[in-house]
Amino acid sequence: MARVPVAALRSMLNRISQRAPRARPLPALELAPRPRPWLGALGLTAVVLVGAWLGLLIVGNVRAPVGPMNTTMALRPSLTGGTKINVSPLGALTLDSHVAPVRLDVNVDRLDPLRSQALVDHPERISGLQDEVVHDVEHGTLDLAVRSCVAVVLGATALGLAVYRRPRRALAAGGLALTLLAASGASAYATWNPKSVLEPKFSGLLSSAPSVIGNARSIVTEFDVYQQELARLVTNVTKLYDVTSTLPAYQPDPSTIRVLHVSDIHLNPASWKIIASLVKQYNVNVIVDSGDTMDHGTAAENGFLDPIANLGAPYVWVRGNHDSGTTQRYLERMKNVHVLDDGHAQTVGGLRFAGIGDPQFTPDRSAVPGGNASEQLAGDRLASALRSQKAAGTPVDVAITHEPSAARETDGEVPLVLCGHLHHEGDEKLPYGTRLRMEGSTGGSGLRAVEGTYPAPIEASVLYFDRDSHRLQAWDAIKLGGLGLTTAEVSRHLADDNLPGATPSPTARSGATASGRP
Repeated sequence: MARVPVAALRSMLNRISQRAPRARPLPALELAPRPRPWLGALGLTAVVLVGAWLGLLIVGNVRAPVGPMNTTMALRPSLTGGTKINVSPLGALTLDSHVAPVRLDVNVDRLDPLRSQALVDHPERISGLQDEVVHDVEHGTLDLAVRSCVAVVLGATALGLAVYRRPRRALAAGGLALTLLAASGASAYATWNPKSVLEPKFSGLLSSAPSVIGNARSIVTEFDVYQQELARLVTNVTKLYDVTSTLPAYQPDPSTIRVLHVSDIHLNPASWKIIASLVKQYNVNVIVDSGDTMDHGTAAENGFLDPIANLGAPYVWVRGNHDSGTTQRYLERMKNVHVLDDGHAQTVGGLRFAGIGDPQFTPDRSAVPGGNASEQLAGDRLASALRSQKAAGTPVDVAITHEPSAARETDGEVPLVLCGHLHHEGDEKLPYGTRLRMEGSTGGSGLRAVEGTYPAPIEASVLYFDRDSHRLQAWDAIKLGGLGLTTAEVSRHLADDNLPGATPSPTARSGATASGRP
């Protein structure tokens, strides 16, 4: 066997290797991105929460009658849970009733006139009103639970369909929303605190209630009695308007000038609704406010005055000792408000009015040295202005002050002077013939409503003037029971000059009273 030289073998291998195709380089390997399931879960959670919230907000409200009242119940997202009861216009009560991511909101809307009239026509039904209220609350809560379930499912499903565009994903969002609501309900049930009513939190006008209404436990123990009395308020409100058609002696004709006298509103928002109602019911031509509309006279309170623009009648106003210069300047910029000060006179609604603001500013109710002297001096300045008006041939029909001591200084210079300040109604014929009419508090003394033994009433008067002589003919004194009371009273009084066959005297007075007391 022939041997192959080593050199020839190497040459042969080199030729073979050159003819063989070269291997292509392998592509570089890359790691695939890791899936992030938490992002998908977070997105789904956001869709569920937002969709459920939108559902509750749009279709989750339930209007439920509770006794003679119409209420609106709703569930709202919350970090702390609890129950909020809005009692417009007094404010709100917040109860730590449960711990859950939802809060129960109850708004007291209005009194239903048909159910109210039914109670008036059948007073025997009042005895069963308490049981009816309990039944209505239970029924309303059940309706709210069912409606809330539907609302969260629809809201979350609709939003899930809009975001994912896949029915299965959308249905998953709806199911999770229902599960979340069920868990919230279970949490509320497990943490339900029936004693939360003993420690309510107040806001709005009720914010000072804990310091003035006494021990909350005594209120709870007497709540059943108060519920029964509150139910009877329906009867009184209806009678308040019924009795005005039966008051005797004086029948105002269409030409009579009607003036609504209010005073000492003290930042009570309920007063505006009462005033607006009286303006409409009595066809009032002019509203006279003898001061203390505010409580502290700060600029922050000015927004409280805005409803004056929509009361339906011109508003004549003088400054009280709780009203500041800031208050006065704010009112001076309102179109239908006539601010009187320094004895200046204006003709409004067919009558000529002149007034002066209170020289004192004591929102803290402090006694200022020389205060009485300053009030008398203000009254003297007003009396001097009245004499000047009379000498100029433009006599004033009605003078207005806030303090009665200032009003008395106008005796003999004007037929009628109006005032307030003392929070109770009064009528006095002064020695030289001027009649002094003092109005009570149309705000029920505001936050001081329950400082005394009994809550302060809400008072106002409708004054009837002859259009030709501009003299007072009669007045209706209107008194509503204060906070927690259930009285409504209208009493008509005749001026001395209008008494048939009567001899005028400083103390002569006639009245006919129609009461809505239970």
